[in-house]
Amino acid sequence: MRNHRASILLVSLAAAFLTGCTTVGPDYEAPVPTVPDVWFETAVAGVAEGDASLQTWWTRLEDPTLVSLIERAGASNLDLREAVARINEARANLGIVSGERLPRVDAVGEGSRSQLSDNGALDQVAPADGFKAQNLFNLGIDASWEIDVFGRIRRSIESAQASYEASLEDYRDVMVTLFAEVARNYIGVRESQKRIQFAEANAAAQRATLQLTRERHDAGATSGLDVVQAESNLRNTEAQIPSLKIQLNTYLNALAVLLGEYPGALNEELEPEAPLPLPPAELTVSIPADLLRQRPDIRGRERALAAQTARIGVATADLYPRFSLSGFFAVSARDVGDLFDGDSVTWGISLPIRWQLFDRGRIRSAIDLEQARTDQALVGYERTVLQAFAEVENSLVAYSLERTRRDSLAAATAATQRAVELVSIQYQEGLADFQNVLDMERSLSSQQDQLAVSEGQILQDLIALYKALGGGWDPNQEQAPVPES
Repeated sequence: MRNHRASILLVSLAAAFLTGCTTVGPDYEAPVPTVPDVWFETAVAGVAEGDASLQTWWTRLEDPTLVSLIERAGASNLDLREAVARINEARANLGIVSGERLPRVDAVGEGSRSQLSDNGALDQVAPADGFKAQNLFNLGIDASWEIDVFGRIRRSIESAQASYEASLEDYRDVMVTLFAEVARNYIGVRESQKRIQFAEANAAAQRATLQLTRERHDAGATSGLDVVQAESNLRNTEAQIPSLKIQLNTYLNALAVLLGEYPGALNEELEPEAPLPLPPAELTVSIPADLLRQRPDIRGRERALAAQTARIGVATADLYPRFSLSGFFAVSARDVGDLFDGDSVTWGISLPIRWQLFDRGRIRSAIDLEQARTDQALVGYERTVLQAFAEVENSLVAYSLERTRRDSLAAATAATQRAVELVSIQYQEGLADFQNVLDMERSLSSQQDQLAVSEGQILQDLIALYKALGGGWDPNQEQAPVPES
């Protein structure tokens, strides 16, 4: 009866601990950074403010090939698969940590046969005929349960949960970067093709000019200097084409790797020339405050800060005693047939207490360590927010001003094209010096190349803007779709 009362007392004490549990360490509060109400005025010239459609921003370029490439990258990119593996790792770790809330129960069993030495330490009490070999069979259950009085386990779960959520944001951030990189390299392919097209057309025109100077030289109408200058101009233009083709090949191979393919896999598909996509006629961006909700890297930093804050509580819990409830229930007998007899039952229950009384300095240093890491995480979050706003502002300004530059280059190129036609006619009729022809041809070649680069740069700035805004996923979904690894 006395033993029964003791066991009841132990269980009652454990229940009292459970009802009086507290959670040490700071409770996490998400930071609320102060953000501007509107974008900088010069950054939004020609840009409307409203509900920006960012989830599938690449469809606004109306290029089916680009849409196909991005969809394929989303299904096979290796960086995304690696990010999925990190999510699975964080999920598994959360399961391990969460399991600490539950009792640990082990089934144990043992069968043995032993015999004591007749000449050993117990020889004086040995029977006359000596010790006999004996069997012993045990079957039972051992259980232990840490009573989370001061919240060590709860803080551990809180940290693991936030780390898991941070891994989801990391996946989304990889996805945002991936789609922007696919689009960026695709634009690079089309831009390179257009530059090659311009260079080859100029080379063909300059080849005709070289032939004209040779004919005029043979007729005695011009000097050999015109021929040499025409040939020099042609060779200089031809020399640019291999560099442009090298650049084109680099973009093609980068695209292949982003799609999880070997270099060269996309050459045949993208070899046919196609025009650069046209940017949308109207560009809309959301208010600055939405950036905190849309950018996965900001969201991920916030979750990492939450995880780190919870670790302060885990470290703080070591200042306090750790209580556990353990026990066993078993049957033990020398004969298997007696195992389930009432007299074979054995059991026990205990309430172990462990308290690191003489290690306080180390524990407080561990708490300071976690606090310092939390401070670092907060600074990292604030820095990420500032960098995000800078990226958006820079992209907005670049996109707006590059469009102005493109318009000027287009007008200059059209004017130079007419000038080349006029000066060529005048040269054939002997009314213009060949130097004028050279100057106009060189100017046309340079301006056409700059125009192609500018048209590509507008799209690159647009892609950078969508990436800076966190485009490529829908924050209204509870969880972004994650492909299987």
